[in-house]
Amino acid sequence: MLTASEVAERLSAVRARIAAAAARARRDPGAVMLLLASKTQPPDAIRAAYLAGARDFGENYVQEAASKRDALADLADIRWHLIGHLQTNKAKAAVAIFEVIHSLDSARLASALHRARPQPPMRALIEVNLGGEATKTGVAPGAVEALIDAARDKVQIVGLMTIPPPARDPEASRPYFARLREMRDRLAAAAGLALSELSMGMTDDFEVAIEEGATIVRVGRAVFGERMR
Repeated sequence: MLTASEVAERLSAVRARIAAAAARARRDPGAVMLLLASKTQPPDAIRAAYLAGARDFGENYVQEAASKRDALADLADIRWHLIGHLQTNKAKAAVAIFEVIHSLDSARLASALHRARPQPPMRALIEVNLGGEATKTGVAPGAVEALIDAARDKVQIVGLMTIPPPARDPEASRPYFARLREMRDRLAAAAGLALSELSMGMTDDFEVAIEEGATIVRVGRAVFGERMR
């Protein structure tokens, strides 16, 4: 694990990179949320980032997030996001922990979230599998509009999320980010929803994502170093 000062320094460097990318795109850096992907990171690492100013943390698993939430219960304004796949049988536990679900991928899951918390509705982003990868969750691009129609009365759909196919060159992700932005704009107009959020971009490509309109970037390794396990 990195020291608290190292985490703070790396967090500051990422923020500077976000600001520079936003400037290149003539965007307000304040319009981009830095969501720290904290999967497998110990509570002390999260606390170090919190003390350096971070407030939003993304976890992949409900049980791991619950454990960290309990360990960091004194941090009153910390916000937890679910960025991994959610099974319907864990919806009740999820709504008690997370501010936003970034991985809505079925009407069945939307119904489970609604049963677990009818009001206020859970905020969610639809995960879109733009690369058509069998190893990833998310809905096919052609199924997004139908999912919006099926889920809009059960959860508050606030945007779209994607993870492009892995690539060494960050520029390889640009077409996927641009496509998600274009899809969001088209679907928002068709559905009459704001769909204001675009959760896209990670450590290796978040600057490209910002240039293409990301409002949330999910960064872990650049701040915390390599995963603990």
